[in-house]
Amino acid sequence: MATIDVFHYDVPAESDFGYSQAIKSGDLIHISGQLSLDEAGEFRSPDDFAAQLKQTYVNLDKVLDHYGVTRSQVVSQTVYVVDLRRNAAATAEGNLAYFGDHRPVSTVIGVTELTFPGQVIEISFVVDTKLPA
Repeated sequence: MATIDVFHYDVPAESDFGYSQAIKSGDLIHISGQLSLDEAGEFRSPDDFAAQLKQTYVNLDKVLDHYGVTRSQVVSQTVYVVDLRRNAAATAEGNLAYFGDHRPVSTVIGVTELTFPGQVIEISFVVDTKLPA
């Protein structure tokens, strides 16, 4: 029988929107879309793609660290980008820098807006804990 492990940052948005940052069920970890929230759950760096991308990856790493897994165990990612044509190159560059030689499956979706005014990127992962770290 699979066990379920739920992870929260304990920030207001989790209860306001009714979601978890991540859920581990069996060998898989599903990580909610991460964005440029600080430790208090406040949105930071409106309209600054580079700063938001950097903080989004920091937040993804916090979730991976919580479960004791690494980037090389990410099997799938979904990336939501406002103004994708303008931000496509920076998205690709950030992805290559973050993953190095690892190549998870990836879907990049251009959107007109995200949750917070000035939010320009959000990324979610699926992680397989059975893959080598």
